[in-house]
Amino acid sequence: MSRVPQGSSQVSGLQAELKQTIPFTSREQEAYLSLLRTADALEAQVESWLRTFGLTGTQYNALRILRGAGPEGLPCREIAGRMITHDPDITRLLNRLETRGLVVRTRDRHDRRVIFGKITTPGLKLLRSMDAPIEKHAREMLQHVAQEKLQHLIELLELVRSGASNYRSDGRAD
Repeated sequence: MSRVPQGSSQVSGLQAELKQTIPFTSREQEAYLSLLRTADALEAQVESWLRTFGLTGTQYNALRILRGAGPEGLPCREIAGRMITHDPDITRLLNRLETRGLVVRTRDRHDRRVIFGKITTPGLKLLRSMDAPIEKHAREMLQHVAQEKLQHLIELLELVRSGASNYRSDGRAD
């Protein structure tokens, strides 16, 4: 772990934003907290925007996953594995979407324990109405970042995720 240089009076952007008077203990700590703060800021904007369509971020994500799955749908476990953010209760998530008529659930013919989620015609219609506005919103949120920097950011985030996948939820290396 790299240490932040002692005696450095330079205050980072995140340190000032958090009104933190004590420097970060390492670059890793600063990068980690900056990543969390940035993700939270972006997520708050998206969640606010999605509310205009009556959806949460996890509901929107599930609908997009099911649209991509096609007419066969996906087992709940597979939906959970494809989510951007972990949702411990896919059943409840699908219940809410089913109540609104955006998805249906069916049992597997061969194994009745397996439940499939499938997007409905109204669910597809809702997503189609959101496609162009959400693409515009995403572009607007990141328009101040040059294309080559976006590509570099994508590569760095993939590197971070690949390292994070080597650790279990209890913090120990696999």
